[in-house]
Amino acid sequence: MKSKLIVLIVVSFLSINFTIHNPSSDSPQISSETQDCISCHESVTPGIVADWRTSLHSHNSFANAVLKPELERRVSSSDVPSALKDVVVGCYECHSLNAAKHKDNFDHFGYKINIIVSPNDCATCHKTEVDEYANSKKANAVDNLRKNPVYHALVNTTLGVKEVKNNKINILDATHFTKNETCFACHGTEIKVEGKMKIETDLGEIEVPKLTDWPNQGVGRINPDGSHGSCTPCHPRHSFSIEVARQPHTCEQCHLEPDVPAYNIYMESKHGNIFESNKEKWAWEDIPWKLGVDFTAPTCATCHNSLVVNKDGDLIAKRSHDFANRLWVRVFGLIYSHPQPKNGKTYEIKNADGLPLPTTFSDVPATNYLISKEVQAERKNNMTKICSSCHGQMWVASYFEKMDNTLNEADKMVAASTNLLAAAWKEKLADNTNPFDETLEQMWVQQWLFYANSVRYASAMSGPDYAAFKNGWWYLTKNLNDMHQLIDQLKESKTK
Repeated sequence: MKSKLIVLIVVSFLSINFTIHNPSSDSPQISSETQDCISCHESVTPGIVADWRTSLHSHNSFANAVLKPELERRVSSSDVPSALKDVVVGCYECHSLNAAKHKDNFDHFGYKINIIVSPNDCATCHKTEVDEYANSKKANAVDNLRKNPVYHALVNTTLGVKEVKNNKINILDATHFTKNETCFACHGTEIKVEGKMKIETDLGEIEVPKLTDWPNQGVGRINPDGSHGSCTPCHPRHSFSIEVARQPHTCEQCHLEPDVPAYNIYMESKHGNIFESNKEKWAWEDIPWKLGVDFTAPTCATCHNSLVVNKDGDLIAKRSHDFANRLWVRVFGLIYSHPQPKNGKTYEIKNADGLPLPTTFSDVPATNYLISKEVQAERKNNMTKICSSCHGQMWVASYFEKMDNTLNEADKMVAASTNLLAAAWKEKLADNTNPFDETLEQMWVQQWLFYANSVRYASAMSGPDYAAFKNGWWYLTKNLNDMHQLIDQLKESKTK
């Protein structure tokens, strides 16, 4: 063991001398604490260190970053602790922050280290971005599932193991492992510290905090310091690359058919065609991002949150890490499309029926919890500016007019299925105690969660096959007919 340790230290020392002690004259220095981290992790977890070396963090300091012109600046905080200003952003600079708040903080070879770097830590340099994100649906994604009894019932009914006893299907509670691999893989988990555990490493046995529901990189992850959210689903550690965050493939992790088919539709669209053909030529790292110079067709990030300017540097859209900031309508219908919520805590919504849903079953919006017509108009205007940077005003206006009509008609198809289900409940052909466990109810869920959503997203992002035959109008119609036939069968069975 001693000989192996000596080899590791020698290799690490040589690597440090070559890569750390020969910086360019104007490069900020790596702190002695981070050098100590690298001395082990260069050999123990070389992938992490190599990834970090590709990052801006590895050769940039806050003092340098804050001097950049406003539109080129990637930090938004006005100040940071003096010890962090003039050194590169390394292992220690991120993993030692706010130690008193971190229940996952532990003694690691003489240093007090947090296992998880949270948005609250990132806010040291990126305060504006973290504040924006904190108000988003993404940051609150865990509670939007588990604190909403309707969604909670849908998750448990879908994920629970089913067993058949006495010719009856019983639903068992879903384990946290199953939840973490499915819904909560994207939404996030609540990570808690339950004591400590010993693990074997190349440097011997070490003691670390024992974390529950870890690993998880869901967008709404609740961290051991109490903060909500995670920056790494879009800016993966340890490169924290803006290129990765701008690539549509990053959004593909969660925004896929059948329920959220945004990526599939984007790749089918003309925008996706151009991206796929020209992505190797685009300047993914440039800030600000110049439309027509750095890229020639929008990605998800272009429309939803990126800072975008024209070739002369004039502002088209401000950067925002609240991903609904430019959206006036929520096409992801639960149950119908509706104005965007006022804040990301959608579990706080109460409709006229007292349910935590943005509309009633008869499509009456929960107006008090949704943005006003004035805010909708402002957001639509902001999105129009982006679209109009490539398209004529008539094109854009007609496109949004078509989309408004499609949303309305898709909602009518959902209303038809909802009316069928409501009548079945009234006639005791189905039991509304759990609205997700019977065949008729599951067909109703498919109507709005899969088929109507496919049509809505297809209209918003120009994917005609997804509006027609790929989970679109064909299935809206077929599913409605199937529901009607099943109800007739249930009526006939009841009379026998």
